[in-house]
Amino acid sequence: MKKKIIIIGSGFGGLGVACRLASHGHDVEIFEKRDKLGGRGYVYEINGFKFDGGPTVITAPFMFDEIFELGGKRREDYVEFVPCDPFYRIFDHDKRKFDYNNNHEFIVNEIKKVNPGDAAGYDRFIQTTKPIFEKGFVELADKPFLKIGDMIKIIPDLLRLQSHKSVYNYITQFVQDDFLRQVFSFHPLLVGGNPFETTSIYAMIHYLEREWGVFYAMGGTGAIIQAMSKLFNEMGGKVRLNTPVSEILVQGRWVTGVRLADGSIHSADVVISNADVAYTYMNLLPSVRRVINSDLRYRNSRYSMSLFVIYFGTKKRYRDCGLAHHNIILSHRYRELLDDIFKKKILADDFSLYLHMPTYTDPSMAPEGSESFYVLSPVPHLGADIDWIKMAKPYRDRILTFLEENYLPNLRANIVAEHHIDPVHFQNTLNSYKGSAFSIEPILTQSAWFRPHNRSDEVDNLYFVGAGTHPGAGLPGVLSSSIIAENLIQNDT
Repeated sequence: MKKKIIIIGSGFGGLGVACRLASHGHDVEIFEKRDKLGGRGYVYEINGFKFDGGPTVITAPFMFDEIFELGGKRREDYVEFVPCDPFYRIFDHDKRKFDYNNNHEFIVNEIKKVNPGDAAGYDRFIQTTKPIFEKGFVELADKPFLKIGDMIKIIPDLLRLQSHKSVYNYITQFVQDDFLRQVFSFHPLLVGGNPFETTSIYAMIHYLEREWGVFYAMGGTGAIIQAMSKLFNEMGGKVRLNTPVSEILVQGRWVTGVRLADGSIHSADVVISNADVAYTYMNLLPSVRRVINSDLRYRNSRYSMSLFVIYFGTKKRYRDCGLAHHNIILSHRYRELLDDIFKKKILADDFSLYLHMPTYTDPSMAPEGSESFYVLSPVPHLGADIDWIKMAKPYRDRILTFLEENYLPNLRANIVAEHHIDPVHFQNTLNSYKGSAFSIEPILTQSAWFRPHNRSDEVDNLYFVGAGTHPGAGLPGVLSSSIIAENLIQNDT
Protein backbone atom coordinates (compact mmCIF):
# COMPACT_ATOMS: atom_id res chain seq x y z
CA MET A 1 0.00 0.00 0.00
CA LYS A 2 1.34 3.42 -0.94
CA LYS A 3 2.18 5.55 2.09
CA LYS A 4 2.91 9.22 2.67
CA ILE A 5 6.34 9.27 4.30
CA ILE A 6 8.10 12.30 5.79
CA ILE A 7 11.84 12.16 6.49
CA ILE A 8 13.42 14.65 8.89
CA GLY A 9 16.97 15.40 7.75
CA SER A 10 18.95 14.53 4.65
CA GLY A 11 22.15 12.84 5.72
CA PHE A 12 23.23 9.61 4.06
CA GLY A 13 20.80 7.62 6.20
CA GLY A 14 17.90 9.90 5.26
CA LEU A 15 18.75 10.00 1.56
CA GLY A 16 19.34 6.25 1.53
CA VAL A 17 15.98 5.37 3.02
CA ALA A 18 14.26 8.05 0.90
CA CYS A 19 15.49 6.45 -2.32
CA ARG A 20 14.74 2.95 -1.08
CA LEU A 21 11.15 3.78 -0.13
CA ALA A 22 10.56 5.82 -3.29
CA SER A 23 11.55 2.73 -5.28
CA HIS A 24 8.54 0.97 -3.70
CA GLY A 25 6.21 3.69 -4.98
CA HIS A 26 5.69 5.55 -1.70
CA ASP A 27 5.13 9.32 -1.61
CA VAL A 28 8.35 10.42 0.12
CA GLU A 29 9.23 13.95 1.20
CA ILE A 30 12.42 15.18 2.90
CA PHE A 31 12.41 18.18 5.25
CA GLU A 32 15.91 19.64 5.64
CA LYS A 33 16.65 22.58 7.94
CA ARG A 34 19.75 23.76 6.03
CA ASP A 35 20.06 25.28 2.57
CA LYS A 36 21.59 22.11 1.08
CA LEU A 37 21.07 18.39 1.40
CA GLY A 38 23.68 16.19 3.05
CA GLY A 39 23.58 16.54 6.83
CA ARG A 40 27.16 15.95 7.91
CA GLY A 41 27.96 15.59 4.22
CA TYR A 42 27.31 19.30 3.67
CA VAL A 43 29.64 21.01 1.17
CA TYR A 44 31.32 24.38 1.81
CA GLU A 45 32.32 26.43 -1.24
CA ILE A 46 34.80 29.24 -0.59
CA ASN A 47 36.84 31.25 -3.13
CA GLY A 48 36.64 28.51 -5.75
CA PHE A 49 37.50 25.70 -3.28
CA LYS A 50 35.11 22.88 -2.38
CA PHE A 51 35.31 21.30 1.07
CA ASP A 52 33.40 18.19 2.11
CA GLY A 53 31.98 18.95 5.52
CA GLY A 54 31.90 15.42 6.86
CA PRO A 55 32.64 11.84 5.79
CA THR A 56 35.46 11.44 3.27
CA VAL A 57 36.31 7.72 3.54
CA ILE A 58 34.07 5.66 1.21
CA THR A 59 33.94 1.94 2.05
CA ALA A 60 31.51 -0.82 0.98
CA PRO A 61 30.71 1.00 -2.30
CA PHE A 62 28.26 -1.75 -3.29
CA MET A 63 25.84 -0.28 -0.71
CA PHE A 64 25.55 2.83 -2.87
CA ASP A 65 25.31 0.67 -6.01
CA GLU A 66 22.29 -1.14 -4.52
CA ILE A 67 20.41 2.11 -3.99
CA PHE A 68 20.77 3.13 -7.61
CA GLU A 69 19.88 -0.37 -8.81
CA LEU A 70 16.59 -0.11 -6.89
CA GLY A 71 15.82 2.92 -9.02
CA GLY A 72 16.72 1.03 -12.17
CA LYS A 73 19.94 3.01 -12.62
CA ARG A 74 23.70 2.51 -12.51
CA ARG A 75 25.60 4.38 -9.85
CA GLU A 76 28.50 4.82 -12.30
CA ASP A 77 26.27 7.01 -14.48
CA TYR A 78 25.75 9.44 -11.58
CA VAL A 79 29.03 9.54 -9.62
CA GLU A 80 32.49 8.05 -10.14
CA PHE A 81 34.32 6.17 -7.37
CA VAL A 82 38.09 5.80 -7.63
CA PRO A 83 40.21 3.59 -5.33
CA CYS A 84 42.63 5.11 -2.86
CA ASP A 85 46.07 3.54 -2.61
CA PRO A 86 47.25 3.64 0.06
CA PHE A 87 44.04 3.64 2.05
CA TYR A 88 45.81 5.74 4.69
CA ARG A 89 49.28 7.06 5.34
CA ILE A 90 49.81 6.94 9.08
CA PHE A 91 52.58 8.94 10.77
CA ASP A 92 53.89 8.52 14.28
CA HIS A 93 55.14 11.49 16.31
CA ASP A 94 58.60 11.14 14.70
CA LYS A 95 57.03 11.30 11.20
CA ARG A 96 57.77 7.63 10.56
CA LYS A 97 55.10 6.53 8.09
CA PHE A 98 53.08 3.38 7.55
CA ASP A 99 50.98 2.83 4.41
CA TYR A 100 48.34 0.19 3.99
CA ASN A 101 45.91 -1.02 1.37
CA ASN A 102 44.19 -4.34 0.62
CA ASN A 103 47.34 -6.06 -0.68
CA HIS A 104 48.29 -8.49 2.06
CA GLU A 105 51.90 -8.86 0.93
CA PHE A 106 52.30 -5.08 0.83
CA ILE A 107 50.96 -4.69 4.38
CA VAL A 108 53.22 -7.44 5.69
CA ASN A 109 56.23 -5.73 4.12
CA GLU A 110 55.22 -2.45 5.76
CA ILE A 111 54.96 -4.26 9.11
CA LYS A 112 58.42 -5.75 8.65
CA LYS A 113 59.87 -2.26 8.20
CA VAL A 114 58.62 -1.41 11.69
CA ASN A 115 58.89 -4.71 13.55
CA PRO A 116 59.49 -7.96 11.59
CA GLY A 117 58.34 -10.05 14.53
CA ASP A 118 54.78 -8.74 14.18
CA ALA A 119 54.21 -10.04 10.64
CA ALA A 120 53.07 -13.47 11.82
CA GLY A 121 50.87 -11.89 14.49
CA TYR A 122 49.16 -9.75 11.87
CA ASP A 123 48.39 -12.89 9.85
CA ARG A 124 46.69 -14.39 12.89
CA PHE A 125 44.82 -11.13 13.54
CA ILE A 126 43.37 -11.07 10.02
CA GLN A 127 42.27 -14.69 10.30
CA THR A 128 40.36 -13.93 13.49
CA THR A 129 38.71 -10.77 12.16
CA LYS A 130 37.04 -12.61 9.27
CA PRO A 131 34.43 -14.32 11.49
CA ILE A 132 33.94 -11.02 13.38
CA PHE A 133 33.26 -9.29 10.05
CA GLU A 134 30.92 -12.05 8.86
CA LYS A 135 28.90 -11.98 12.07
CA GLY A 136 29.01 -8.26 12.87
CA PHE A 137 28.58 -6.81 9.39
CA VAL A 138 27.39 -9.39 6.87
CA GLU A 139 24.87 -11.06 9.18
CA LEU A 140 23.77 -8.46 11.74
CA ALA A 141 24.41 -4.91 10.48
CA ASP A 142 21.14 -4.65 8.54
CA LYS A 143 19.00 -6.59 11.04
CA PRO A 144 16.91 -4.74 13.64
CA PHE A 145 17.32 -5.36 17.36
CA LEU A 146 13.87 -4.47 18.66
CA LYS A 147 13.45 -7.10 21.39
CA ILE A 148 15.71 -8.31 24.17
CA GLY A 149 15.41 -11.77 22.65
CA ASP A 150 17.21 -10.51 19.56
CA MET A 151 20.17 -9.70 21.80
CA ILE A 152 20.05 -12.93 23.81
CA LYS A 153 20.33 -14.96 20.60
CA ILE A 154 23.72 -13.50 19.75
CA ILE A 155 25.31 -13.64 23.24
CA PRO A 156 27.12 -16.94 22.48
CA ASP A 157 28.59 -15.36 19.35
CA LEU A 158 29.62 -12.24 21.26
CA LEU A 159 31.42 -14.38 23.83
CA ARG A 160 33.09 -16.49 21.17
CA LEU A 161 34.31 -13.41 19.34
CA GLN A 162 35.71 -11.83 22.54
CA SER A 163 33.46 -8.79 22.21
CA HIS A 164 34.04 -8.00 25.90
CA LYS A 165 37.54 -6.87 24.95
CA SER A 166 38.28 -3.45 23.53
CA VAL A 167 39.64 -3.06 20.02
CA TYR A 168 43.04 -2.08 21.43
CA ASN A 169 43.18 -5.02 23.85
CA TYR A 170 42.17 -7.35 21.05
CA ILE A 171 45.00 -6.09 18.84
CA THR A 172 47.59 -6.50 21.61
CA GLN A 173 47.06 -10.27 21.51
CA PHE A 174 48.68 -10.32 18.06
CA VAL A 175 50.88 -7.23 17.67
CA GLN A 176 53.66 -6.14 20.04
CA ASP A 177 55.03 -2.90 18.57
CA ASP A 178 53.37 0.18 20.02
CA PHE A 179 53.15 2.07 16.72
CA LEU A 180 51.64 -0.95 14.95
CA ARG A 181 49.11 -1.36 17.74
CA GLN A 182 48.00 2.20 17.05
CA VAL A 183 47.94 1.62 13.28
CA PHE A 184 45.55 -1.32 13.63
CA SER A 185 43.38 0.06 16.43
CA PHE A 186 42.55 3.65 15.41
CA HIS A 187 39.47 2.67 13.37
CA PRO A 188 36.89 3.18 16.16
CA LEU A 189 37.75 6.88 16.05
CA LEU A 190 36.23 6.96 12.56
CA VAL A 191 32.85 6.09 14.11
CA GLY A 192 33.16 8.06 17.34
CA GLY A 193 34.64 5.39 19.60
CA ASN A 194 37.63 5.17 21.92
CA PRO A 195 39.84 2.22 20.84
CA PHE A 196 40.39 1.44 24.53
CA GLU A 197 36.63 1.27 25.22
CA THR A 198 34.95 0.24 21.96
CA THR A 199 34.02 -3.43 21.70
CA SER A 200 36.37 -5.58 19.63
CA ILE A 201 33.53 -6.18 17.16
CA TYR A 202 34.75 -2.95 15.56
CA ALA A 203 38.04 -4.63 14.67
CA MET A 204 36.04 -5.75 11.64
CA ILE A 205 36.44 -2.27 10.08
CA HIS A 206 40.00 -3.12 9.07
CA TYR A 207 38.77 -6.35 7.50
CA LEU A 208 35.89 -4.53 5.77
CA GLU A 209 38.35 -2.10 4.20
CA ARG A 210 40.53 -4.95 2.98
CA GLU A 211 37.49 -6.79 1.61
CA TRP A 212 36.00 -3.93 -0.44
CA GLY A 213 38.63 -1.20 -0.52
CA VAL A 214 38.65 2.51 0.32
CA PHE A 215 37.36 4.89 -2.34
CA TYR A 216 37.02 8.56 -3.14
CA ALA A 217 34.07 10.06 -5.00
CA MET A 218 35.25 12.35 -7.80
CA GLY A 219 33.89 15.79 -7.04
CA GLY A 220 34.02 14.98 -3.33
CA THR A 221 31.56 13.29 -1.01
CA GLY A 222 29.14 16.05 -1.96
CA ALA A 223 29.00 14.50 -5.43
CA ILE A 224 27.38 11.43 -3.86
CA ILE A 225 24.80 13.65 -2.17
CA GLN A 226 24.05 15.30 -5.53
CA ALA A 227 23.80 11.91 -7.25
CA MET A 228 21.41 10.51 -4.64
CA SER A 229 19.37 13.71 -4.74
CA LYS A 230 19.08 13.45 -8.53
CA LEU A 231 18.03 9.80 -8.26
CA PHE A 232 15.45 10.64 -5.59
CA ASN A 233 14.02 13.42 -7.74
CA GLU A 234 13.81 11.09 -10.75
CA MET A 235 11.80 8.63 -8.63
CA GLY A 236 9.28 11.33 -7.74
CA GLY A 237 10.66 12.29 -4.34
CA LYS A 238 10.17 15.78 -2.93
CA VAL A 239 12.65 17.93 -1.00
CA ARG A 240 12.05 21.01 1.13
CA LEU A 241 15.18 22.96 2.09
CA ASN A 242 15.42 25.66 4.79
CA THR A 243 12.52 23.86 6.48
CA PRO A 244 13.20 22.92 10.12
CA VAL A 245 10.78 20.59 11.89
CA SER A 246 9.75 21.75 15.37
CA GLU A 247 7.49 18.88 16.49
CA ILE A 248 6.45 15.34 15.64
CA LEU A 249 2.68 15.15 16.02
CA VAL A 250 1.14 12.19 17.84
CA GLN A 251 -2.36 10.88 18.52
CA GLY A 252 -2.44 7.93 20.90
CA ARG A 253 0.33 5.62 19.69
CA TRP A 254 0.22 6.96 16.16
CA VAL A 255 2.35 9.66 14.55
CA THR A 256 0.17 11.85 12.36
CA GLY A 257 2.80 14.11 10.84
CA VAL A 258 5.06 17.04 11.71
CA ARG A 259 4.76 20.69 12.61
CA LEU A 260 7.30 22.98 10.99
CA ALA A 261 9.00 25.96 12.59
CA ASP A 262 6.65 28.25 10.65
CA GLY A 263 3.68 26.56 12.34
CA SER A 264 2.40 24.68 9.30
CA ILE A 265 1.34 21.04 9.73
CA HIS A 266 2.15 18.26 7.28
CA SER A 267 0.40 14.91 7.64
CA ALA A 268 2.07 11.56 7.10
CA ASP A 269 1.47 7.84 7.51
CA VAL A 270 5.12 7.35 8.52
CA VAL A 271 7.78 9.68 9.91
CA ILE A 272 11.48 8.82 9.75
CA SER A 273 14.00 10.84 11.71
CA ASN A 274 17.51 11.19 10.34
CA ALA A 275 18.06 13.87 12.96
CA ASP A 276 20.11 13.05 16.05
CA VAL A 277 18.19 10.46 18.07
CA ALA A 278 18.61 12.24 21.39
CA TYR A 279 17.52 15.54 19.84
CA THR A 280 14.50 13.87 18.23
CA TYR A 281 13.26 12.36 21.47
CA MET A 282 14.08 15.29 23.74
CA ASN A 283 12.99 18.13 21.44
CA LEU A 284 10.57 16.86 18.80
CA LEU A 285 8.49 14.19 20.57
CA PRO A 286 6.26 15.22 23.50
CA SER A 287 7.64 13.91 26.81
CA VAL A 288 4.21 12.58 27.80
CA ARG A 289 4.59 10.05 24.98
CA ARG A 290 7.98 8.78 26.16
CA VAL A 291 8.69 6.19 28.83
CA ILE A 292 11.55 4.06 27.52
CA ASN A 293 13.18 6.94 25.66
CA SER A 294 12.95 9.48 28.45
CA ASP A 295 15.09 12.59 28.78
CA LEU A 296 16.84 10.84 31.66
CA ARG A 297 17.98 8.02 29.38
CA TYR A 298 19.61 10.36 26.90
CA ARG A 299 21.13 12.64 29.50
CA ASN A 300 22.79 9.61 31.08
CA SER A 301 23.97 7.97 27.86
CA ARG A 302 27.61 8.13 26.86
CA TYR A 303 28.33 10.17 23.76
CA SER A 304 31.10 10.18 21.20
CA MET A 305 33.79 12.79 21.14
CA SER A 306 33.30 15.92 19.08
CA LEU A 307 35.56 17.33 16.38
CA PHE A 308 37.44 20.50 15.57
CA VAL A 309 37.78 20.72 11.79
CA ILE A 310 39.63 23.31 9.72
CA TYR A 311 38.91 23.49 6.00
CA PHE A 312 41.62 25.38 4.15
CA GLY A 313 42.73 26.03 0.59
CA THR A 314 46.22 27.10 -0.43
CA LYS A 315 47.53 28.94 -3.47
CA LYS A 316 50.56 26.64 -3.38
CA ARG A 317 50.73 22.96 -4.35
CA TYR A 318 52.08 20.51 -1.75
CA ARG A 319 52.83 17.46 -3.88
CA ASP A 320 56.40 17.02 -2.63
CA CYS A 321 55.62 16.92 1.10
CA GLY A 322 55.20 13.16 1.47
CA LEU A 323 51.44 13.19 2.04
CA ALA A 324 48.79 10.84 0.64
CA HIS A 325 45.05 11.38 0.10
CA HIS A 326 44.13 10.24 3.64
CA ASN A 327 46.72 10.98 6.34
CA ILE A 328 46.62 10.17 10.04
CA ILE A 329 49.13 11.95 12.26
CA LEU A 330 49.47 10.40 15.71
CA SER A 331 50.59 12.20 18.84
CA HIS A 332 53.42 10.92 21.02
CA ARG A 333 50.61 10.07 23.48
CA TYR A 334 47.94 7.57 22.48
CA ARG A 335 46.05 6.20 25.48
CA GLU A 336 46.70 9.35 27.51
CA LEU A 337 45.36 11.67 24.81
CA LEU A 338 42.25 9.53 24.36
CA ASP A 339 41.73 9.61 28.13
CA ASP A 340 41.88 13.41 27.97
CA ILE A 341 39.26 13.46 25.21
CA PHE A 342 36.82 10.78 26.36
CA LYS A 343 37.26 10.61 30.15
CA LYS A 344 38.88 13.73 31.58
CA LYS A 345 37.24 15.88 28.88
CA ILE A 346 40.02 18.41 28.72
CA LEU A 347 41.59 20.11 25.72
CA ALA A 348 45.13 18.73 25.67
CA ASP A 349 48.20 20.60 24.45
CA ASP A 350 48.92 17.85 21.91
CA PHE A 351 46.59 16.29 19.33
CA SER A 352 46.23 13.51 16.81
CA LEU A 353 45.01 14.62 13.40
CA TYR A 354 43.32 13.34 10.26
CA LEU A 355 44.56 15.37 7.29
CA HIS A 356 42.47 15.02 4.14
CA MET A 357 44.02 16.12 0.84
CA PRO A 358 41.34 15.56 -1.84
CA THR A 359 43.28 17.39 -4.56
CA TYR A 360 45.83 14.58 -4.32
CA THR A 361 43.25 12.61 -6.34
CA ASP A 362 40.85 15.24 -7.65
CA PRO A 363 42.16 18.65 -8.81
CA SER A 364 38.57 19.86 -9.33
CA MET A 365 38.27 20.48 -5.60
CA ALA A 366 40.45 23.62 -5.90
CA PRO A 367 41.30 26.30 -8.45
CA GLU A 368 44.13 25.47 -10.84
CA GLY A 369 47.52 25.40 -9.13
CA SER A 370 45.94 25.26 -5.68
CA GLU A 371 45.45 22.62 -3.00
CA SER A 372 42.43 21.73 -0.87
CA PHE A 373 42.67 20.29 2.66
CA TYR A 374 40.70 19.55 5.74
CA VAL A 375 42.30 18.73 9.06
CA LEU A 376 40.31 17.13 11.85
CA SER A 377 41.18 16.89 15.53
CA PRO A 378 39.08 14.81 17.96
CA VAL A 379 38.12 16.93 20.98
CA PRO A 380 35.79 16.47 23.97
CA HIS A 381 32.07 17.03 23.46
CA LEU A 382 30.26 19.90 25.17
CA GLY A 383 30.05 17.99 28.44
CA ALA A 384 33.54 19.44 28.91
CA ASP A 385 34.23 22.82 30.49
CA ILE A 386 35.68 24.38 27.33
CA ASP A 387 34.63 27.78 26.02
CA TRP A 388 34.95 27.37 22.26
CA ILE A 389 34.27 31.05 21.63
CA LYS A 390 37.59 31.71 23.36
CA MET A 391 39.45 28.53 22.43
CA ALA A 392 38.65 28.11 18.71
CA LYS A 393 41.17 30.69 17.47
CA PRO A 394 44.16 29.58 19.60
CA TYR A 395 43.40 25.91 18.91
CA ARG A 396 43.22 26.63 15.18
CA ASP A 397 46.55 28.45 15.40
CA ARG A 398 48.21 25.54 17.21
CA ILE A 399 47.09 23.03 14.60
CA LEU A 400 48.14 25.13 11.62
CA THR A 401 51.49 25.93 13.25
CA PHE A 402 52.09 22.23 13.82
CA LEU A 403 51.26 21.40 10.20
CA GLU A 404 53.46 24.21 8.94
CA GLU A 405 56.43 23.14 11.03
CA ASN A 406 56.14 19.45 10.21
CA TYR A 407 54.29 18.79 6.94
CA LEU A 408 53.24 21.89 4.97
CA PRO A 409 56.01 24.53 4.76
CA ASN A 410 54.92 28.19 4.74
CA LEU A 411 51.32 27.03 5.15
CA ARG A 412 49.78 30.08 6.79
CA ALA A 413 51.23 32.49 4.22
CA ASN A 414 49.61 30.42 1.45
CA ILE A 415 46.09 29.97 2.84
CA VAL A 416 43.55 31.76 0.64
CA ALA A 417 40.32 30.08 1.83
CA GLU A 418 39.41 28.88 5.31
CA HIS A 419 36.51 27.79 7.48
CA HIS A 420 36.29 25.85 10.72
CA ILE A 421 33.69 24.01 12.78
CA ASP A 422 33.79 23.01 16.45
CA PRO A 423 31.53 21.25 19.00
CA VAL A 424 29.17 24.25 19.09
CA HIS A 425 28.50 23.75 15.38
CA PHE A 426 27.59 20.11 15.99
CA GLN A 427 25.14 21.18 18.70
CA ASN A 428 23.58 24.29 17.18
CA THR A 429 23.67 23.55 13.45
CA LEU A 430 23.52 19.75 13.33
CA ASN A 431 21.35 19.38 16.47
CA SER A 432 23.75 16.82 17.98
CA TYR A 433 23.23 16.39 21.70
CA LYS A 434 26.25 17.73 23.62
CA GLY A 435 27.85 18.53 20.28
CA SER A 436 28.95 14.94 19.83
CA ALA A 437 30.10 14.26 16.28
CA PHE A 438 28.89 10.64 16.06
CA SER A 439 25.97 10.54 18.52
CA ILE A 440 25.92 7.74 21.11
CA GLU A 441 29.34 6.22 21.84
CA PRO A 442 29.79 2.70 20.38
CA ILE A 443 30.49 0.70 23.52
CA LEU A 444 29.11 -2.81 24.08
CA THR A 445 26.37 -1.63 26.47
CA GLN A 446 25.18 0.88 23.85
CA SER A 447 25.22 -1.46 20.86
CA ALA A 448 22.62 -3.65 19.10
CA TRP A 449 19.51 -3.93 21.36
CA PHE A 450 21.01 -1.48 23.86
CA ARG A 451 21.25 1.21 21.17
CA PRO A 452 18.20 3.38 20.33
CA HIS A 453 15.99 1.22 18.15
CA ASN A 454 15.28 1.79 14.47
CA ARG A 455 11.55 1.80 15.28
CA SER A 456 10.33 3.85 18.20
CA ASP A 457 9.26 1.98 21.32
CA GLU A 458 6.70 4.69 22.13
CA VAL A 459 4.82 5.16 18.86
CA ASP A 460 4.15 2.69 16.10
CA ASN A 461 5.08 4.55 12.93
CA LEU A 462 8.17 6.56 13.89
CA TYR A 463 11.49 5.20 12.60
CA PHE A 464 15.14 6.18 12.90
CA VAL A 465 18.11 6.13 10.56
CA GLY A 466 21.60 7.54 11.00
CA ALA A 467 24.53 7.33 13.40
CA GLY A 468 22.56 7.32 16.65
CA THR A 469 20.50 4.22 15.98
CA HIS A 470 21.52 0.62 15.17
CA PRO A 471 24.05 -0.30 13.86
CA GLY A 472 25.90 3.01 14.35
CA ALA A 473 28.08 5.63 12.70
CA GLY A 474 30.15 5.47 9.53
CA LEU A 475 28.77 5.27 5.99
CA PRO A 476 28.24 1.46 6.04
CA GLY A 477 26.45 1.84 9.38
CA VAL A 478 24.07 4.63 8.41
CA LEU A 479 23.33 3.00 5.04
CA SER A 480 22.58 -0.24 6.90
CA SER A 481 20.14 1.67 9.11
CA SER A 482 18.30 2.79 5.96
CA ILE A 483 17.92 -0.86 4.90
CA ILE A 484 16.54 -1.73 8.34
CA ALA A 485 14.01 1.13 8.24
CA GLU A 486 12.97 0.21 4.69
CA ASN A 487 12.31 -3.40 5.65
CA LEU A 488 10.47 -2.52 8.83
CA ILE A 489 8.19 -0.05 7.03
CA GLN A 490 7.51 -2.48 4.20
CA ASN A 491 6.67 -5.26 6.67
CA ASP A 492 4.68 -3.19 9.19
CA THR A 493 0.98 -2.94 8.48
